[in-house]
Amino acid sequence: MASYKLSIKPSAGKELEAVGSKADRTRIIAKISALATNTRQHGSEKLAGYDDRYRVRQGNYRVVYEIDDATSHVTIYKIGHRREVYR
Repeated sequence: MASYKLSIKPSAGKELEAVGSKADRTRIIAKISALATNTRQHGSEKLAGYDDRYRVRQGNYRVVYEIDDATSHVTIYKIGHRREVYR
């Protein structure tokens, strides 16, 4: 499987810093790192209304990302608690 380049939007970086506990942040970072090798991993779901955006869960948090297969690039758009991330 091909390796993808990861990038995180500045707003998503701030949302990651705002996550409550260090343990949750560490798990989210591990989940994001895994996207570089497996973009459509088990548990990821395509978001309705978008052609190329997906979400993956990590506990009570969600990571919303976009996959560009043509350039092998994954962009993280949003990181947040499950009750707030889709607003």
